Amino acid sequence: MNQHEIDDIKNLLKDSLRPVGGLELQRDLWPAMLRRLDQPAFRVPWRDWTLLAAATALLLFFPGMIPALLYHL
Repeated sequence: MNQHEIDDIKNLLKDSLRPVGGLELQRDLWPAMLRRLDQPAFRVPWRDWTLLAAATALLLFFPGMIPALLYHL
């Protein structure tokens, strides 16, 4: 590649990328962050509790499944 081709590639790259500086936010993000922090942190759906209870009951009634389960983990 000669210098002319390198300059053409540089110009194409500069034209394809928009400048990063000078971007202004449309709104203040801090109130949204405060609202998000006030929300409950963690919520587990009832289906997950049901699956956990079923898996625990199976392991209690069939303890021979514990080594098989540990093997697959």
